Amino acid sequence: MTSDTPLTLADALAAGTVVLDGGMSNQLESAGHDLSDELWSARLLAERPEAITEAHLAYFEAGADVAITSSYQATFEGFGKRGIGRERAAELLALSVELAREAARRARTDRPLWVAASVGPYGAMLADGSEYRGRYGLSVAELERFHRPRLEVLATVAPDVLALETVPDTDEAVALLRAVRGLGVPAWLSYTVDGDRTRAGQPLEEAFALAAEADEVIAVGVNCCAPEDVDGAIETAARVTGKPVVAYPNSGEAWNARARAWDGRSAFAPEEVRGWHEAGARLIGGCCRVGPEAIASIARILQ
Repeated sequence: MTSDTPLTLADALAAGTVVLDGGMSNQLESAGHDLSDELWSARLLAERPEAITEAHLAYFEAGADVAITSSYQATFEGFGKRGIGRERAAELLALSVELAREAARRARTDRPLWVAASVGPYGAMLADGSEYRGRYGLSVAELERFHRPRLEVLATVAPDVLALETVPDTDEAVALLRAVRGLGVPAWLSYTVDGDRTRAGQPLEEAFALAAEADEVIAVGVNCCAPEDVDGAIETAARVTGKPVVAYPNSGEAWNARARAWDGRSAFAPEEVRGWHEAGARLIGGCCRVGPEAIASIARILQ
């Protein structure tokens, strides 16, 4: 949230609909940056931070109200593999929030803007596509120990919300919900799904129910799934939790972990957001392969 904007994101959701941004990686790639290594967009936190600010700014200028930070794949373990120590890794995590704030300050708008600190799943750190499978062979306690330290760092720089996103199974959801307790920052929880189940195969009713009584969670929903899977998930999330629903699917293309590239054709149609809104979605945008042009269309439609 910009410094002169007292409205919280939770307040905004109670009053109406909020537009999320689109994919960070595709925006960076369109600007000529190579994201083929295991750190993905998080590599640019250390090497080209100004490029991340420009990517956020493009989405704000397109009509997004919320910027999701470039920390999805930023972890102590992932940075450690590249020889980046914990102190520097913590600085880069905090920087991801500041870069989004800087973009909000530079945006030519007087509407409220917010920053969501991305917290990707354990599988994102592995960089082998396992965030689309889940079931890593770790216990809930082990997953909580993995997530808590970076959540603590992100919370210290006070983003408007923590985006617990692309969660593939209920074990990781439980771990994340435990890890955000007591941090003093609200969160949303969004699963990546396949039809009416999580990527790991659990029914969405069971998955969403985990967040129903979590006071920290201000919205529940789905992201980085095929657009055709959104409608049913919105209805289920709204009915099971009674909370505002977040929906930001990818383009409908499939991630090829071996080639580290997207396969297939885009099936994302911005006009579908009318139906998502009617079904109960209040935080609406796009994920991978959804760019500023699509976000601009969503903003116009939702206005």
